[in-house]
Amino acid sequence: MKKNLKSVQQNEKVLIERLINGEQSAFVQLVSDYNNLMVSVARAIVGEAFADEVVQDAWISAIKALPKFERRSSLKTWLLHIVSNGAKSRIRRENRFSSLDEGWQSVSADKFDNIGHRYDDVLAWEQATPEALLANDQLQSIIESSFQQLPAMQRAALTLYDLEGIKMDEICNILDISSSNARVLLHRARTSLHHSIEKYQEGER
Repeated sequence: MKKNLKSVQQNEKVLIERLINGEQSAFVQLVSDYNNLMVSVARAIVGEAFADEVVQDAWISAIKALPKFERRSSLKTWLLHIVSNGAKSRIRRENRFSSLDEGWQSVSADKFDNIGHRYDDVLAWEQATPEALLANDQLQSIIESSFQQLPAMQRAALTLYDLEGIKMDEICNILDISSSNARVLLHRARTSLHHSIEKYQEGER
């Protein structure tokens, strides 16, 4: 594991040096590796309409700032942090900033374990959304609609952790939030989707 981590870090160091030297192939590789993920994060925070623009601005900012990249985090985390900041700034400009972190304060952080599950939660996330249910087109539509109605930071936390598989400490760095805030955001997002799923299932009975 340590050997693999060291190899990844060494490859990233070489890639950064190639980027700083202006190698076009290095930039193509970087975009290929991370652009889709960056779009996913931007879309979760700011919505479909502005996501591509936010990501384009993030790439410009990243390339300009790359020579000063201190490598305190991975290149992926650094890029996603730039996207996150850009998306949140765009929401401020659109006068929708109040929707960013709405509601996370309303649940005490001590009710969650270290991966975002609530200790007293009766809703099992893994059981509530099996692949068999997701194969249902109508349910997919309901889940997507419910997801889009979540406050921006809840969408972002859910996207990063449950959909992209990013670790909690990385999510905190990307979104500039504490671990307790991240756990609360994740719980509230999951709970909202659970309620939508339950409501659909009750209507099917």
